[in-house]
Amino acid sequence: MDLAIREQVIGEQLHLYVSGEVDTYTAPKLKEVLHPAITEQNVVVHLDEVDYMDSTGLGVFVGALKIATRNEKELSLVGVTDRVNRLFELTGLHKLLSINTNVRGGTK
Repeated sequence: MDLAIREQVIGEQLHLYVSGEVDTYTAPKLKEVLHPAITEQNVVVHLDEVDYMDSTGLGVFVGALKIATRNEKELSLVGVTDRVNRLFELTGLHKLLSINTNVRGGTK
């Protein structure tokens, strides 16, 4: 499955609407958008339409968190599905990342 990323600036935050699967093949596309963006502004990543994520996808978010911390920016994940959230919990990343599973959809 392919990965689609739509960008929207709301206030001083960049919202990334991600859909599809984040895996070995598609994670570089997410990294290409997310990592440069988080150096300059706060980023909210909407994962409502992400059906599957593997460790490569988790690695993209760990890298983004490091960049955000270094640049004093905020990274938030919203609309995380139960399936993907379990992955964050199993790896302990839910303790490091700002994850909100209750926010679905949002401004599009």
